[in-house]
Amino acid sequence: MMKRLLNTLNVLLLSAAVMSCQTRGEQRAVSVKTSAEDYDPKIEDNYEHLASISQYKQWGVYNVHDPSCLKVGDWYYVYSTDAYYKDGLKKEGITPPEEEGFIQIRRSKDLINWEFVGWAFDEIPQEAVEHVHNANNGEGAGNVWAPYIFEHNGELRLYYSVSAFGKQTSYIGMATSKDPANGWKHKDVVVKTVNGDRMNAIDPTISVDQKTGQQYMIYGSYFGGLYCIALDERSGLPKQLGDQGKCVARRAAGKDNVIEAPEIIYNPEFDKYYLFVSYDPLMVTYNVRVGRSDNPDGPFLDFFGNDMADTTNNYPRLTGAYQFNNHSGWAGNAHCGVIREEDKFFMLHQSRLSPENLQMVMHVQEMLWTADGWPVLSPERYTGMPQDEVKEGEVVGNWEVIRFNRGISDRKLWQGQVLWGEGQLRDDEIHTSDVWKLTQDNTISDGGTWQYGKTKLTLTLGEETLTPLLARGWDWENKCPTILLTGLDSNGCAFWAKRIDSKISKR
Repeated sequence: MMKRLLNTLNVLLLSAAVMSCQTRGEQRAVSVKTSAEDYDPKIEDNYEHLASISQYKQWGVYNVHDPSCLKVGDWYYVYSTDAYYKDGLKKEGITPPEEEGFIQIRRSKDLINWEFVGWAFDEIPQEAVEHVHNANNGEGAGNVWAPYIFEHNGELRLYYSVSAFGKQTSYIGMATSKDPANGWKHKDVVVKTVNGDRMNAIDPTISVDQKTGQQYMIYGSYFGGLYCIALDERSGLPKQLGDQGKCVARRAAGKDNVIEAPEIIYNPEFDKYYLFVSYDPLMVTYNVRVGRSDNPDGPFLDFFGNDMADTTNNYPRLTGAYQFNNHSGWAGNAHCGVIREEDKFFMLHQSRLSPENLQMVMHVQEMLWTADGWPVLSPERYTGMPQDEVKEGEVVGNWEVIRFNRGISDRKLWQGQVLWGEGQLRDDEIHTSDVWKLTQDNTISDGGTWQYGKTKLTLTLGEETLTPLLARGWDWENKCPTILLTGLDSNGCAFWAKRIDSKISKR
């Protein structure tokens, strides 16, 4: 099989490749950026030209689906589902490999430039395959989904999912290694499900009680919602054998209304645990919601105080399909990993390049925090731009503004996904931008007023007041530095804006 041949080649070349990559990474780390334009990552969004399996070492941020990230030493490692842009392969006259790998591994020193390291598994662990086949007439278990990476006392633990598509016949296992790039060995099952269970054993994430060290796994999908089980921290396996846990998040009519892909992070500033979840079909209107709790196992409450274990749709909504000017737009912005680096937080997630929504590019966005303790995302991908203070005079000018709405997918779905041939966005599903002018006399062209506050603006729009945070960033659509705004509106939906005057690039 092509995949196994590639893995063999990868093992033979790994030492030389790692040495070369380390050298490149060290050169990047010490390079001096002398102007704002030096922060251009020069990463193309369309990767048709790199789609073939023979070019996997150049994939970088391409073909990333369901990323989970952990920093080991100086490197950030990302583990992800094996999902390839198959249309791109076909256009090049290449047949996709029958075996599509098992858990892709990438690494980076700066969260911007990523190098493909290899795959975690040469084959799917046999115990997982047997569970799925025995419960599903010998079918399913063709891939490994949604890995989650976790470190405990120097041992790396890789939790992974094996399933039959559209069935509750699923298995979450755990593999261990001392080396993030090599040596992964299956250890044991964590939780497994069959049709008729309350939940579905996919999409694991780990939460740790900051006071006691107690570990929890949160997992699940639109089959019954998301569940939480207590783990034994020494083994990484359930405290009680066969425990499937308690429900912590769900949606009404869950077979049609997707909720999946939990991720949890602790913020010491607010002493809260934040549970991120993904809503709606992954190819189109996929989006991230979040709730928070005083405890790592819940209950998690949303922006309006609703328990996520109830069936109310939850807010805030942090992402969605969107399009800035001078770009074709992005869909499928969800299934996130969240990491904390000292006092900074970052969200990594897949994004699908519109209008076809088939190419999957990993986006890394810095996460900022509102005064009342809710996360918001930078409107643009991270490039390491210095965050020196934005002066009041720099706020005056033209801004491109995107206001996300509360829209919930009303498409006809099959197993939570869009029907074949319906993978492009409708006009009412993509959030497009308006242009506002913030004037020197503190008025807004579309009506309203603004006030400067060093780290934020106060926007008064009729009866609504917004307080988005100010930041600097790279304008990926216009290829220049810019000033950004990010916040939440009174509906619990993301508010994004970027300054679009060309003079910003000459500051």
